[in-house]
Amino acid sequence: MPPNPPSPEPGPPPAPPADAPGEAGYRVTTLELFFDLVFVFAVTQLTGVLVHELNPLGLFQVVLMFGVLWWMYAGYAWLTNMTAPTTALRRLLVLAGMGGFFMVALATPTAFKDGGVVWGLGYLVLVLAHVTLYAQGNRMILRVLPANLLAAALIVVAGLLDGPAVYVLWTLALIVPIAQPFIVPPGGRFAIQPAHIVERHGLLVIITLGESVIAIGVGVEGLALDAGLIVAVLLGLALAAAIWWTYFVGDDERAEKALTEADDARRAQMTMFGYFYAHIPIVVGVIVAAAGMKKALGHAWEHLDAAPALALAGGVAIYLAGDAAFRRVLGTGPSRIRLAAAAVAVAAFPVGLWGSAAELAALVAVVAAALAAEHRAGRAVPRGLGGLRGAGRERDLGQSSA
Repeated sequence: MPPNPPSPEPGPPPAPPADAPGEAGYRVTTLELFFDLVFVFAVTQLTGVLVHELNPLGLFQVVLMFGVLWWMYAGYAWLTNMTAPTTALRRLLVLAGMGGFFMVALATPTAFKDGGVVWGLGYLVLVLAHVTLYAQGNRMILRVLPANLLAAALIVVAGLLDGPAVYVLWTLALIVPIAQPFIVPPGGRFAIQPAHIVERHGLLVIITLGESVIAIGVGVEGLALDAGLIVAVLLGLALAAAIWWTYFVGDDERAEKALTEADDARRAQMTMFGYFYAHIPIVVGVIVAAAGMKKALGHAWEHLDAAPALALAGGVAIYLAGDAAFRRVLGTGPSRIRLAAAAVAVAAFPVGLWGSAAELAALVAVVAAALAAEHRAGRAVPRGLGGLRGAGRERDLGQSSA
């Protein structure tokens, strides 16, 4: 689990991990990327749940499962940021955690039915592997272990029940671990490696975006590849590309620069609020939009029902709102234009009731217009048009105008 950022303390800053090759060179390992692939398979399963239950109950189930999973995924991101998996034992522990994630992913479609026990046991494996590895670098993590164990137990018990009690136990499993660090702080200090934390979450976002590309392929499976369908598919790909542009063209580099320039206490806070909290709507937005896109491309030139039309527009809006929050926390640029784009994206929902391809085109136009407006304002310079030229000036503008 991600620790609660400690308050500033007197004394020299903590040294980087003994096995890390220095802050500037501490990058994401291939094992971490391998781990993320399994996590994103779990995310893919969540999208499948939402596609089959595209209603408020299905969305509630996805939010509960994603919230519990995201808490532990963030814990592994903080873990490997502090303790690089460079020894055989550490690699085996990370692989054990991957096994837990895989159990969770396989049980996700039936997690609120007979698959809940397997889901909870997989989560227990995740918790035990995480705490065993984390304790090698910071034994204070043991203070919050009971909450994570309780969450796993609650999910196992939920798998043995049915009815409203299942949702009550799942909700508690989400709330208890998040609340405990504010009640029983884990203690200790954390030397965040900026390059590692930025790259790790960037890779997660790009892999999650890959789910939207998979949704495009799955959505048209078995359909005749005529000109109309190809246009709709390209519109879906353009929407995924536009979302990629908002996150990766300049903002990731400015985020790393902002973290590097912050002191230890401020860096921990920026990481918590920017990469833990703000990335929840970023990833959830992509999941929801992918579910809507999968439905939309199956009816490329027909009208959509309200649920998939709202999922497509709402997913893009949720993503843009999370991205705006992320920019505000990191100070990488203004957030007002992207918040306005999120509102306009929601307003595009009725277009889908007329035609799914038209809604895709409208959403591409919304995101592209937001990027163009930022560029014209001189507040977000794409890498291809000047890279980080004036990045410090842009960050200052973002902090003053967000």
